[in-house]
Amino acid sequence: MEQTNFPITNWSEDDKPREKLMLKGKSALSDAELIAILIGSGSRNESAVGLSKRILASVDNNLNALGKLTLQQLMNFKGIGEAKAISIVAAMELGRRRRAEEAVELKRITSSKMIFELMQPIIGELPHEEFWVLYLNNSNKVLSKSQQGKGGITGTLVDVRLVFKTALELGATALILCHNHPSGTLIASDADKQITRKLKSAGQNLDIQVLDHVIVTENGYFSFADESIL
Repeated sequence: MEQTNFPITNWSEDDKPREKLMLKGKSALSDAELIAILIGSGSRNESAVGLSKRILASVDNNLNALGKLTLQQLMNFKGIGEAKAISIVAAMELGRRRRAEEAVELKRITSSKMIFELMQPIIGELPHEEFWVLYLNNSNKVLSKSQQGKGGITGTLVDVRLVFKTALELGATALILCHNHPSGTLIASDADKQITRKLKSAGQNLDIQVLDHVIVTENGYFSFADESIL
């Protein structure tokens, strides 16, 4: 027999926030409704939303203040046991960590020297070659850096499709290519020039610029852009 879809008014009080999130998205929920999802259920005399409103009222509806409550303080509320208190504390801590990460300023690349300083600790002293890509936004700030190839001392293999798949996923508008020369030689090989041309050509079709290719060694670097061979 075909199931009937019940209107939201027929759902239990504890289920309404979950269904509202599914139908309208997370931003449509109040703070109390989001907390109600965390604690899952209320009691016989109070819904999860009602209980959440009561907890929020105790801290003047301030989420920062809520995040400072201890497990014991939360468990003092009727209807909040250890498991529910732990869920709230864990969620508040995740929120705090997310804010901390967002506060970290993205590094803006303004020179080849900055690229060297960023990548030398990562690849400058390796005994084998690695190929990395820095993904930048339209302000030349580094969104991400990713190893895209690893090989022996003689060279690396780079998947051009994967490089640009990652760029599109990140919303990057520019790339900086980097690889190391374990030998210490600061000369671009024919293979280095070939992969640079290949990636630059692929990027043009996607409106993603290749701004530079920097070869990194333990003590120095070579920049394609500085040498006007990009």
